[in-house]
Amino acid sequence: MLRTLSVAAAVRCPLRLSRHCPLPGPLLLGLLSRQVREAAGSAGAECGSVLKTPKGTRDHHPAQMALRERLFGTVVACFKRHGAAAIDTPVLELRETLMEKYGDNSKLIYELQDQGGELLALRYDLTVPFARYLAMNKITNIKRYHIAKVYRRDNPAMTRGRYREFYQCDFDIAGQFDPMIPDAECLKIVHEILSELQIGDFLIKVNDRRILNGMFAICGIPESKLVTMCSTLDKLDKMPWEEVRNEMVGEKGLSPEAADRIGEYVQLHGGMDLIEQLLQDPKLSQNKLAKEGLGDMKLLFEYLTLFGITGKISFDLSLARGLDYYTGVIIEAVLLQQENDHGEESVSVGSVAGGGRYDGLVATFDPKGRKVPCVGISIGIERIFSILEQRMKASGEKVRTTETQVMVATPQKHLLSARLKLISELWDAGIKAEMMYRKDPKLLKQLQYCEDMGIPLVAIIGEQELRDGVVKLRDAATREEVDIPREELAAEIRRRLETCTTGNPAAPQPLPSC
Repeated sequence: MLRTLSVAAAVRCPLRLSRHCPLPGPLLLGLLSRQVREAAGSAGAECGSVLKTPKGTRDHHPAQMALRERLFGTVVACFKRHGAAAIDTPVLELRETLMEKYGDNSKLIYELQDQGGELLALRYDLTVPFARYLAMNKITNIKRYHIAKVYRRDNPAMTRGRYREFYQCDFDIAGQFDPMIPDAECLKIVHEILSELQIGDFLIKVNDRRILNGMFAICGIPESKLVTMCSTLDKLDKMPWEEVRNEMVGEKGLSPEAADRIGEYVQLHGGMDLIEQLLQDPKLSQNKLAKEGLGDMKLLFEYLTLFGITGKISFDLSLARGLDYYTGVIIEAVLLQQENDHGEESVSVGSVAGGGRYDGLVATFDPKGRKVPCVGISIGIERIFSILEQRMKASGEKVRTTETQVMVATPQKHLLSARLKLISELWDAGIKAEMMYRKDPKLLKQLQYCEDMGIPLVAIIGEQELRDGVVKLRDAATREEVDIPREELAAEIRRRLETCTTGNPAAPQPLPSC
């Protein structure tokens, strides 16, 4: 009995001895007292614990969510402009679906305990689930976008937008098409989004996994080390060449001579001139893979020239992207900052988009090994959000957290029913409206709330307005008021809001505006 007696019963028992408990002896009372003390201590410890989110995650307040929704809106509008349809996939995948797809990064996958006979994991990205989706549904042609959370057991750096739980915004084109046309459109999309967000100067780096593999081959790197070499080379944006070289030699077992030969190539970057130079390289031009990749790279730059975006594109042989599934073009966009006040040289401050071609990934899930060529990009929305959030804090800019268009207010007491009727009419007309949840709020408080929340218009209905069949419409910014016939109120609100948003679309809007 002592072993099964709960702490709760121990607390209740002394109060109901005649019904539930035999008369306790000294030993039993001592044990019960100890259980109660332990329970009280445990409760105290719980009460004293610090409430926090898990490492690498965060809550988002209304102002932050308003900024995020603005970012998502810009990204989605671009994806739709290019003809993409939305899909969604489960946040959980079978563990076998994700394993051995990410090179050295597979150790960052969140694996879950056995769930009723299935070994599961949280998705690491949106690309592998997309490939599984194509194979499972036998889809061979689709242009899709997908915005959702992914999870990585990484060391977070939250001030730089690196989390364990974060959003990815992916755009992919799947299907058999002529070379480099979909790839060029993906680069155009990255250029459009980064230009529209106005987050600063940027550079889009491109390379080709075939060029990399050909380069490794002529430098004497065995095929078994290609994937791990790409993962090491991928660190060049964070580490100087000497440190990367030391890792290749010291940790990956590469000979110093082979590492030095790689170093001669990976420090090259440029445009069409570099492509032409490498096509004439006596060693690289003799490698079938590299020659094929360089030919496609030349074609890609011809299309990018037609798009008018080559000024922001760099063919960079150091770009590797350490994911196993890339087979062709690889892409990474980075933000630049001036190294000094004179602007002599721009340096990278972090990746804000990435992607590439993965023609063989779908075949790994298809029972018959059928290939569906794919190319796509992913926008690093968390890094961009961190940059804009810091900029917003520094400038003191306020962001509207709601989309309320009009505040319904009353100037006298006993007019709650009038407010409720009017706001219901506005809601039914599709107007975004609010009112205060008080029977008789003071008019000054209602107007102050309107200013604090950036609501552009106030619909005031008092005793005189009720008699005259009008509503007083007040502009929160100018404080001008005009009587509007009640039946025309919704149309007048729409007209004013339309004028406000179309008067000068390019001009930044202050907080109390539409």
